[in-house]
Amino acid sequence: MGSLLPGYQALTDDLVEFTGPRGERLYDLRDAPRPSAEAPAPVRFLAKWDSLLLGHQRRTRVISDEHRKVVIRKNGDVSESFTVDGFVAGTWNVTSKRGHAALTLSPFAPVPRAVARELEREGEQLLRFLAAEVKSIAIEGVR
Repeated sequence: MGSLLPGYQALTDDLVEFTGPRGERLYDLRDAPRPSAEAPAPVRFLAKWDSLLLGHQRRTRVISDEHRKVVIRKNGDVSESFTVDGFVAGTWNVTSKRGHAALTLSPFAPVPRAVARELEREGEQLLRFLAAEVKSIAIEGVR
C-alpha cells in the first residue's frame, strides 16, 4: 500500500497541522474557515447510508454505541438520521400520500424547544426538496 506522505508534503504550504484529542495529526487547508470550538453545529439530516456514519474509524465521534445499534442494524442497513450539535440524535422518515407529505422525527431523547424549532425549519426544507409536488407538508414527532 502506498503512502499519502508525498501528497501531504507537496501541499505543505497550503496545509496547517493540528493535534487531535488522541494525539493524532490532523490536516486542514491553511485558509479554510474554522469555527471556534464553542460554536454549535447546526442540525443536519443524514440520508440512508450516509458516509458520516460509515466513514469514521471511531464512530463514537458522531454517534454513541447505544444509538449506533438503532441506526446501523445487524444486517448492515443504515437508517436516515439527524444530528444535533454534531451527534446523531434520532432517526427520520418521510411518507407521502394523496398530495400530503409528512416528515416523522424519532429523537432518542427529548429535544429543547430551540432545537425543535431548528429541526422543524431544516425539516421543512428537506420535505420541500424531497416532495416538491405535494400540496401540504407536516413535521411530526419533535414536540
